[in-house]
Formats: sequence, structure tokens, C-alpha cells
Amino acid sequence: MATKTKQVPFSKDQERWYQEACAHLDGSRLRRLLMDLINVHSPTGLERQASEFMANYQREHLGGNGHYQPIDEHTGNCYGEVKGSGGGATLMLYAPIDTHIDYDAEREIPWVGREFRPDMIPKAFAEGDMVFGLGAANPKGMVATLNEIATALYEAKVPIKGDLIVASAGGGMPVSLPYRRNYGLSNGVYHLLTRGVAPDFAVIMKPWWVVFHEEPGCCWFKVRVFGTMGYAGITRGTPGYRSSIIPATTIINEIEKWLPEYTKRNTSGNILPEGHISSVRAGWPERPAFPSATTEIYLDVRCSPRTLPGEVKAQFAEFMTELHKRHPSIEFDWEMYGSAFGGATDQQNWIIQSSYRGWELVEGRPHGDPPLMGGQTDGAIIRRLGIPCARIGYPWPPDNCPKEYTEGLGGMGVANVADFIKSAKAIMYVVIDTLTRTRSEVGL
Repeated sequence: MATKTKQVPFSKDQERWYQEACAHLDGSRLRRLLMDLINVHSPTGLERQASEFMANYQREHLGGNGHYQPIDEHTGNCYGEVKGSGGGATLMLYAPIDTHIDYDAEREIPWVGREFRPDMIPKAFAEGDMVFGLGAANPKGMVATLNEIATALYEAKVPIKGDLIVASAGGGMPVSLPYRRNYGLSNGVYHLLTRGVAPDFAVIMKPWWVVFHEEPGCCWFKVRVFGTMGYAGITRGTPGYRSSIIPATTIINEIEKWLPEYTKRNTSGNILPEGHISSVRAGWPERPAFPSATTEIYLDVRCSPRTLPGEVKAQFAEFMTELHKRHPSIEFDWEMYGSAFGGATDQQNWIIQSSYRGWELVEGRPHGDPPLMGGQTDGAIIRRLGIPCARIGYPWPPDNCPKEYTEGLGGMGVANVADFIKSAKAIMYVVIDTLTRTRSEVGL
């Protein structure tokens, strides 16, 4: 049976405040900010310039209440505030600010494709409501939307009791970059929330037009298949030579058979914990005459909030042990080299129910239970730190997305401003619903 939303009607004043705040939402202003922000390149670990840009924007549009929070010389976070009169909850609207692509041809071509598509380049262009450029949808469009919500609330002079915080952090992508201090995996938002930004509730904006109350974590594994270094001139079958690459194909196929079994066994709540082999590495392209003694296989396995990384590691260890028994002639080992915990908020919590109400108001139908998903975000660690958090998104890819940008993930760089305004109205409902009430009224 689908979960039913608990209805808490607006008063006449709240309805009026909501309408006034929504009337100040400005799609043209959002579009300008989005394009400006796309043009400020912010790959993971190098977010300082983008965060400083947004802090300046917040100071300009929120009565001087914009802050840059430095982490080191290369990166930092930003947050703006709209202060309430007192006695209410503090609500944080959050989105990361880093992009998953560096736009570095030497490092990323051909792995992102044969060339950088326009949606992978940190240079904005627009066609009507459609905006293109690296991160236009995720994360730059989310940052721009949340700041437009805060700006509209400030301009409408809604008499809020609680405080609104609109924040963005670096290191939000599920990466760990050795050439940038191993930044990623929610480094920035952890710093944000342990350096004075202390909300009672949070809303994270991420793709898909639905409300999620929980999100997965991830576990990264490396499998090494061993052989001996060879030489292309030796006769096949020469004693003492063992390929690492050919046996690795057997291991890859075995992993591909195991992953769907893992997913089926560990699916729970609204989490579908998929896993994918993401990288295979062996040898030297500049030395093709010498086959590699080692082939490495890398994979990401998602985990629900109810399956800790330690349990995932144990399941993978059991699978690897059985694999050794089935293929005793193949020498290999493995390690877990990265992990992030999943996180959940009770569906009956105020912030989830308020988000359902806002979504239903805009969409005009019951929300019901969210679909199964496996996308990891900073929302998981926000919840793990004890902050009730809802995830609200937007349609992605947009319905009118040009066909050439619908293949693969790309640069998450195609956005429809009209979709962001639609999402903004749902989130604005949550803002009015939460910040015009006392702490006791929202369950605190």
C-alpha cells in the first residue's frame, strides 16, 4: 500500500505568503545566474572560485548575508542566510557545486567519449529556456535554483520565524582524486556541517522529479589478476609465461553474473543497490611489446542504509572465496578501497511529509512511495549526521532534450529553466511550511 501524505493545511496567511514568494521567482534571473555559474569552472577539488562567486551573489541578493567558508587554497564552501524572527526551525537548502568532469583532454579523452560534447564544456549557451554547458543540470542548475528560492523569499519579505540557509559545498561527486588531495565522497558538506552550519532540517536538490527519503552509499573494490610480464615475440604456450589480461576476462564475466544477484539480495526500502565495473587497467600503451603482469578491475557497488559497507565487504569476500575455488588456476586478490554510508530519514518526519505536500501541490496528484533508485549523493551523509533530509529534484533529462545529448551521462549539462521553476515552487512550499511555524509545530 502506497504511503499517504499527512495533510497539514496552510492558514490563509501562509497561503498568501507562499503565493507572494512564488510570484518573486524569476526564471530570467535564474537563467542568468545559471549561465554565469557554468562559466566558472569548478571540477572536484577546485571549487574555490565558484564558491566565492556564489558567496558574492548571496551577499548581493540576501542583504549582505553571504559567506565563503575556506577549506584550503583550492576549495571551499558557500552559504547564504535569510534570518527569521526567532522560535522556528533552521532549514538548509543544499546542492553540491563541483562537476564530475575536469574538462582536461589529456586526462579524460577518450574516456568521456571521442571528444568533449558541448554539454561537457564549461561554457554556457542557451536556446530559449534550454541552457547547455558542463553541469548545467547537475550541479549548477540546482545551485542556481536554490539561490533563486532564497532570493524570492527575501524579496517577498515573508515573516518567517526560523532561519533559511542556502548552501553549496565542494567534493560532492562520488570520486576520490589522488591528484587533488583525494577530494570527493562528500568531503565538503562534512566540513560545512561540522564548522557551524547546523540546520534542523535539510532539503537536497538532485535530479528526478520525485521526493526521496533515503539514498544509498557506495563501496569501491579493486581486483588484481596476476600473471607474468611477457614479450610479444615469444611463441604462444612458452613455459613460464602467464597472461594476466586473458584470465581477467573470466573474472570480469563472473563479477557481472554476481552483481545482479547482489542487487536482488540487498534491495530494500526504495534503494536498488546496483553495481558496475567501471575501469579495467593493464600495462603500458607505450610498451605494447610487453604484456602486463597485472590486470586491475575496478567496480562500484551501491549499498542501502540498512547494509553497512562492512556487510558489503563481507558479501564480496564470500564471492571472491568461491571464485578462487571455481578457478584455482587464476591468481588474483582484491581490496576495498573506498566506501560511503547510505542514509535514511523516517518517511513520517516533518521534512519528508512537507516535501510530499509541496510536490503534490505543484504536480496535482498524490506522491505515493518513491521508485527504486541507486543514485548516491551528499544527502546520505547529511542524514548520517543526524539531520532529517529530503531530496527533491526535477525532470532529467528534460523532455525536450535534443537527441544528441540523450546518450549516456554526458556532462549533465542540459537544463530546462521551466523545470527548475517547477521544482522551485515545490521547495518554496517546504520553506513556507517549515519556517513560518514554531519549532514545536514541526516536531522539534
